Amino acid sequence: MKKIQCNFCGSDRYEERRIEYLYSHKGEYLLVPNTPVEVCLNCGMVYYDAAVLKEIERRFFAIQSKAEEPDSYIEMPEKAYT
Repeated sequence: MKKIQCNFCGSDRYEERRIEYLYSHKGEYLLVPNTPVEVCLNCGMVYYDAAVLKEIERRFFAIQSKAEEPDSYIEMPEKAYT
């Protein structure tokens, strides 16, 4: 990832990290562990590379169309706030 200036605070101090990214589309989800991001060291704003997001989207639709298999499935409980 290239160095950029933070759109929120203007800082140019970043750190590359890996996070869990949750992709969602029309009520379907894909959890993507180990997603590379850049995090502003001043304010914590998270930046994603466009190529990374496009690859996540490609994998999501490949899994939905059964062209690829996910690594695993997880079960997630749901509870409404109100």
